[in-house]
Amino acid sequence: MTSSITTGVVNNVQNTDTTGGRRRRNPLGMLGHAVRSLLRGPALAAFAVPQLLLLVAASVAASLMGLAVGALLVPPTILAVRGLAGLRRRLAARWAGVEIRDPYQPLPETAPGLQGAWKRCQALLSDQATWRDLLWLLVDPVIGLTVALFPLLVVGYGVLGLVLPQVWQSISDHGGNTWYLWIHVTDSAAAGTAALFGVPVMLAGLALAPAALRGHTRLAKALLGPTARAEALAAERKVAHLTETRRDALTTQAAELRRIERDLHDGAQARLVAMGMNLGVAERLVERDPEAAKQLLAETRQASASALNELRDLVRGIHPPVLADRGLADAVRALGMDSPLNVTVSAELPGRPEAPVESAVYFAVSEALTNAAKHSGASHVDVQLWYENGTLKAQVTDDGTGGADPSRGTGLRGLERRLATFDGVLAVRSPLGGPTTLTMELPCELYSRRTSSS
Repeated sequence: MTSSITTGVVNNVQNTDTTGGRRRRNPLGMLGHAVRSLLRGPALAAFAVPQLLLLVAASVAASLMGLAVGALLVPPTILAVRGLAGLRRRLAARWAGVEIRDPYQPLPETAPGLQGAWKRCQALLSDQATWRDLLWLLVDPVIGLTVALFPLLVVGYGVLGLVLPQVWQSISDHGGNTWYLWIHVTDSAAAGTAALFGVPVMLAGLALAPAALRGHTRLAKALLGPTARAEALAAERKVAHLTETRRDALTTQAAELRRIERDLHDGAQARLVAMGMNLGVAERLVERDPEAAKQLLAETRQASASALNELRDLVRGIHPPVLADRGLADAVRALGMDSPLNVTVSAELPGRPEAPVESAVYFAVSEALTNAAKHSGASHVDVQLWYENGTLKAQVTDDGTGGADPSRGTGLRGLERRLATFDGVLAVRSPLGGPTTLTMELPCELYSRRTSSS
């Protein structure tokens, strides 16, 4: 252990040096950062080409808004602009370490056809972030292009100074500019003097490159990031969503408690009371009529088995033992075996989520399988479970007749409420004629490192 501590200290001393409590940066690291920033300038400048093309496309689409074709052209154009802006946000995080959050409002569900396209067009145009994106298309090709290329131009000017002793005569003969900085290059001596300033100019361009990259990123954040008003509205929507899901969770919990109480009162409790009465009667008959007492005891034993099964079913409805013991994948496979349909389950989960999230997905899949068996007319159901980018996902696909609509039935709305409690979402795709696909997503972390595969 002493050796490892010593090695760590030595490595730390080699990599960092402090003077007066301040960290001294590695010169080679600073040079590498400057070169990377310099080379990223042309990449950012290249954004000007798609920006101008999209600006022209947006102008053409806007000019056709008076016609029906305008409503069809505006949404894909704006979505293309958002895609380019999203790429710039990702580069800001990757190259400058600046996170720029998406400022867009969620798009409403729209029906297919011209009417749906018009509603989608209205939703996109009413979003303030759309107009800020269009402003970015207009401003960035001018200001951003200049900021991105300026360090490279300075470095190029430094290179020109270095090669002036070889090219000054040709420049002068062709009537070119014979000034370099404040030096009038009319002979070899002046060209040599100018060459002495080539390296400082190049270094100045390299030194400007990181600052130019930061300035370009600040411009992108100012135009592409959410405004204070947008962040306030997003916070209000989040609070409203949390209030609604909390109310739904409390309502669901109260209904579940009432169901448990009713099941206990009408089932196991009634059987236990009857068992107590039978045992009292048997106690009185054991001396007087042993045969009748034996019959009562046999009935009581049968009632105790029934009560035990009812209690097990009740516990299984609260939190199935197979879910607690073997995890979500095996619990869903058990659901598939109990279903009257032919169910195929495939899962790739590198761990287990928290018990409440696991339970929510289990019961959501269970309800989806029940709905498929009752209403879809399906014969086969495919269930997939996987974990991706911090989100637990489940997809249930049946080969039924389709036509499932959350607005027309309580089953799918119940699924939405169950998932919304954990900030989860439900996506339904169910065209007439099928198939029906339910996709559930719940943000969560995985803990226990178990793997279940198909």
